[in-house]
Amino acid sequence: MITYTPIGYVHNHFDKPVAPGLIREGESRIILEPEFTEGLKGIEPGHSMVVVFHFHLSDGYELLQHPRRDVTRPKRGVFALRSPQRPNPIGITTVELISIEGNVLCVRDLDAINGSPVLDLKPV
Repeated sequence: MITYTPIGYVHNHFDKPVAPGLIREGESRIILEPEFTEGLKGIEPGHSMVVVFHFHLSDGYELLQHPRRDVTRPKRGVFALRSPQRPNPIGITTVELISIEGNVLCVRDLDAINGSPVLDLKPV
């Protein structure tokens, strides 16, 4: 068994999954646990970052899925999609850092919903 402890959580206005384009248009906040704040040293607004997060509302998976659940499109393998229904429900997204205030990062282009546990942050 592999266990991860979140370093923080996503905060935005999307409590349920929505189209990726819609959620990416808005701004989200990543609220780090205070003990990880020092780990932000060297990161500045304008930088791009990779956010690794857990699809906390994902339930199960299928190896073949219709892209974006659109049954008019042919099924593809889960590893050819960005679907949250995965064997390991891990999401990875590159975001633009807008601002940092203490342990709160304001970002653009994040496709995680409100409450998603953040597992890691990495520079691009």
